Amino acid sequence: MERRLRVPAPGGMSRRLIKLADRLAEAPSASIPGACNGCAETQGAYRLFDQARADKRGLSWEAVLAPHMARTEAPMAEHPVVLYLQDTTELDFNGQAIEGLGPLSYEAQRGMYLHPTYAVSPLSPTGT
Repeated sequence: MERRLRVPAPGGMSRRLIKLADRLAEAPSASIPGACNGCAETQGAYRLFDQARADKRGLSWEAVLAPHMARTEAPMAEHPVVLYLQDTTELDFNGQAIEGLGPLSYEAQRGMYLHPTYAVSPLSPTGT
């Protein structure tokens, strides 16, 4: 997670959100309790998820991503031409009990599509 960014979160949620993102980045396949250091941190993570609900404090994914989006868009504004290089790949989770997955190449194959996009000027990549 980019440390220079500030997440516009109510109360102490910013610090907790950044700490949780760090923990999950260190162990991306771990469960919440597995990624957190102890019971107190795990409970804090679950409190964050509960308090972040729109009907409570209104911490939305848009608010969390806004600083990153601004930092991503700023370098692109410096170039008269920006090319967006995009590709698609299948993330196949066949045989795993995960809700919300859709069909891939055929109906029985379950997963999701990933569409990474890279912004470059004709001379170099944009940003850092």
